[in-house]
Amino acid sequence: MSKNYLAYTFLILAALFWSGNFIVGKFATLFEVPPLTLNFLRWVMVWFILIPFTIKEILAKRDYIKNNFFTIGLMGILSISTFNSVVYFALNFTQVINAVLMLAAIPPMIIIFSSVMQIEKTNIFQLSGLFLSIIGVGIIISNADIQKIISLSFNKGDIWMLVCVLSWSLYSTLLKKNKFKLSQFSLIQIMVSVGLIFLVPQFLYEQSIGLDIKINKASIFILLYVVIFPAIAAYYCWQKAIELIGPNRSSMFIQLMPLFSALLAIIIFKERFQLFHFFGATFIISGIYLSNRKIQ
Repeated sequence: MSKNYLAYTFLILAALFWSGNFIVGKFATLFEVPPLTLNFLRWVMVWFILIPFTIKEILAKRDYIKNNFFTIGLMGILSISTFNSVVYFALNFTQVINAVLMLAAIPPMIIIFSSVMQIEKTNIFQLSGLFLSIIGVGIIISNADIQKIISLSFNKGDIWMLVCVLSWSLYSTLLKKNKFKLSQFSLIQIMVSVGLIFLVPQFLYEQSIGLDIKINKASIFILLYVVIFPAIAAYYCWQKAIELIGPNRSSMFIQLMPLFSALLAIIIFKERFQLFHFFGATFIISGIYLSNRKIQ
């Protein structure tokens, strides 16, 4: 399999797993699973799952890690401590549709950060593809009804999602800029180790105000999903893809999330597949294809 197709496979899987994360994150609010506690327990479990497989490399490359610790630590704070906690928190105040809409701002933000840091130059195909994919996102989230987008009322959950956009865009750009000489799982392990330092106060805060997680079938399912798929699997796929083809082209695949969210709703909630889903998907896929073309 070529480098491009391997990267595309990773990116499609990451988008699928993260789409499920939004739906499961909303379920968490319905079953009164505290958002910050959920994120803390999620990454504690990830840390213990990965450590047997990563400790050898981490010890062997401790001098290299020490020299790059500031950047890796910053990435851990941006992605583990900030992005994930804020997503779960924001879903307490906003709809999944609004939250996913905000993610459409990540690709252009990554393009801006990449340009400022002089990592990648933006070409006309990327800009055109970005435009097409945003149209596709708009079609899906609005059911092809422009009034639904115009009338969306943005609450504090939507504002918090802007924090997610900025933190994830900067994390993705730093990931490409540095090209760390570590396996994907070891890089995740170090990021999680730093991220957990900042998640402990979040967890203790929810404990102090009486927000405890109730152990039942729903909370166990939610926790298992967010550990295995959006955390370990999706992060591995995303980081490997950026390593292969860069942040600008990779970021366009985030636009698949509204499409996958709609498909998951059809499967889980028995919603009907309608014509606007087809048109939205066509624009998104066309945009991704166009953005991955190179100027001859």
